[in-house]
Amino acid sequence: MPDSFKMDNIPFSLLDENEQALVRSNLDLGYYQKGEKIITAGEVPEGVFVILKGRVLESEAGDEQQHVYVHYEDEDYFGGWSALRGTAIHDFIAEEETICHILPTRVLHELIQSNALFADYFQQTFSAKTEIVAQHGKGQDMTEFMLAKISSATVREPLVVEQGTTIQDATRLMREHKADCVLARKGGRFGMVTGTDLLDAVVLKGQGLDTDVSEIASYRLITADLEDYLFNALVMMTQQQIERVVVMNGQSMVGIVELTDVLSYFSSHSHVIGLRIERASSIDDLREAAQGLNDLIKALVSTGVKIRFTMDLLAAMNGRIMAKLFDLMIPSDMQPHVCLIVMGSEGRGEQIMKTDQDNALIFRDGLSWAQMQDTMNRFSEMLISFGFPPCPGNIMVSNPEWVNSVGDWTQKLSDWAETCEGTSQMNLAIAVDAKPVAGNQALFKVARNWFLRHLRNNDVFFSHFARASVEFDTPLTFFGNIKDKGQLDIKKGGIFPIVHGVRTLALEHRILATNTYKRIEALIEDGQLREKDGKDIAEALSLFIQLRLRQQMRRVEESDDGFDPTPNLIELHQLNKMDRDLLRDALQIVKAFKKHLALRYHLGG
Repeated sequence: MPDSFKMDNIPFSLLDENEQALVRSNLDLGYYQKGEKIITAGEVPEGVFVILKGRVLESEAGDEQQHVYVHYEDEDYFGGWSALRGTAIHDFIAEEETICHILPTRVLHELIQSNALFADYFQQTFSAKTEIVAQHGKGQDMTEFMLAKISSATVREPLVVEQGTTIQDATRLMREHKADCVLARKGGRFGMVTGTDLLDAVVLKGQGLDTDVSEIASYRLITADLEDYLFNALVMMTQQQIERVVVMNGQSMVGIVELTDVLSYFSSHSHVIGLRIERASSIDDLREAAQGLNDLIKALVSTGVKIRFTMDLLAAMNGRIMAKLFDLMIPSDMQPHVCLIVMGSEGRGEQIMKTDQDNALIFRDGLSWAQMQDTMNRFSEMLISFGFPPCPGNIMVSNPEWVNSVGDWTQKLSDWAETCEGTSQMNLAIAVDAKPVAGNQALFKVARNWFLRHLRNNDVFFSHFARASVEFDTPLTFFGNIKDKGQLDIKKGGIFPIVHGVRTLALEHRILATNTYKRIEALIEDGQLREKDGKDIAEALSLFIQLRLRQQMRRVEESDDGFDPTPNLIELHQLNKMDRDLLRDALQIVKAFKKHLALRYHLGG
């Protein structure tokens, strides 16, 4: 029977051949009737139990109503923490006839002593555990691939020309060196000149071949650090609509990395979509490009790309689509006087499969534009046709309530903060995640900075605002109630408490970042979160988003209209053993974070 024990799942797959042989030679089998206690709270467990057949529940000690925390099924293991601690704090009861492999506690201790990774999986933080899974699970190769640094790619030595070099000489040098750009040095500055710039200067602008290339160079160089992720270079190129970045090592320029270099590492065809977006000359062209995003998402997820990288790239793509549509639809003479903002998950850069659109328009005080609302109505209609679903709460520019002057917008923020209950709190939570994507960004910044000054030292506001993050029960405490349906709302149970709790902390400490991960990093740096806790919270959020995304993709493929009617629903029977293990651990992180928020903001009762 020990031969039936599977070693291909973490944590047992972390063991070497000798250690796996040790496990097999020491396994025992336990047979349990329905209702029988396998582990009793207060007693010393035999060891780690791995279910071969059956179903086990974990409940509060002596709880007659069996307040269930977790269910365990085929290939799940339980009792490891209790075995290491010495005594169990919960009862583990067979819900049906159950057979378990039992690994004795002494062997567990021996393996922990001999294998550091195995020990880390049982003993370390949630973020350490997820890192082990990332490095040793099925997505290992792609995960390591996506962590490639710019330094590991082809960083091209820059072709530098001095001030006074003519267009003709620069063209000859580029041909000799097989380069498609030069860096023109003018004093202590460098400017980029591409082959396209040379062609435009001569053909379109009629400049002579003896023109100094330093006069046509662009001195606003987009740079990246040599040790930054190569994937981030791709995101930057998408955001900035460029095909090359200058690579820096501290204050020193070391070379240029080009789009083709990045694509030699990354082959999801995201560059094709990006180029189609930029080259779109009509709304129909742009719509066609936008509709390729779902295929890009599938490619990224299926190859194991880390969820945060995926979100960064998709946020950049979505931002460019909206900005391009804005350019195509908004009269050029009006664009300096208005600012399009995205809010909610889009504003945080955390929306992957489009759930709904949350956007607004801020315009200059006193602006006279008679067609403004009609244009905004058409803008919303176009986004819907692009695959951005309408917002159920009507938080869109087609709703005049979300089209405001700077003065009216700041007044609304103030009014919502004063009330901070019900709809006002929801609106404020969405609005403080806002990010400008098109038009005059200064209009947005004026309103945002005023609001942050308005909230300074307002303890009553933050206590009210934080309360929403603890209102939903953590699913760990009611798994027993949902076991028949086998479903949970991952937004209410996991994502929202983290996002809103971090949002509250960031707002209190005037952190301008809207992305939850960047907010967590800033809170750690500011001493408001312990590094260990911050990493655990970030990893838990990534897990929730990843589990939700997988099931969203499946439901979208099965639907007739390409939409998922239940985007936040997790069907537990669709999760494999590792996903269930990590989900339970992640929900414990949420539970602890909510306790931290309750203490910090006095949310008792």
